[in-house]
Amino acid sequence: MMQLLRTQKERSEELILLKYAFLAVCGFCAGAVISGGLFDFIVMIGAVTRIIGKSHTSKHIRLYENVVILGGVFGCLVSLYDIRINLGAWFGAAFGLFSGIFLGCLAMSLTETLNGIPILNRRFKLSVGIQYIIFALALGKFAGSIVFFFT
Repeated sequence: MMQLLRTQKERSEELILLKYAFLAVCGFCAGAVISGGLFDFIVMIGAVTRIIGKSHTSKHIRLYENVVILGGVFGCLVSLYDIRINLGAWFGAAFGLFSGIFLGCLAMSLTETLNGIPILNRRFKLSVGIQYIIFALALGKFAGSIVFFFT
């Protein structure tokens, strides 16, 4: 009887271990698919290639590839393990500035890909002043970021 109870307990522990292993594999695969889709989206809309073209640094393409991959992995680790990095206010300000520049490039690349600005021109019958609309959108995003981060 004791042998039978021990065997059932061992089976139960093995099933729990198998369940956790299966969940870990599923979680890893789901994360790989989602991150692959995000990187594909960034490459598809051409934000990185636009930055490379504007800065005339195409000879450093391997560096760009490695930095994008390491940035994705680092961002995943920071969000997964809740790592706190205290490098001071100046680093935070520089990081915020460069992140904002990249997100602005990303948003404009997406807008160009979807032909959002020509559609906006046709719908509102704009012939001049599109630069003011883009500036107003940028100010709105900036104001929203300030409200989000400081409240």
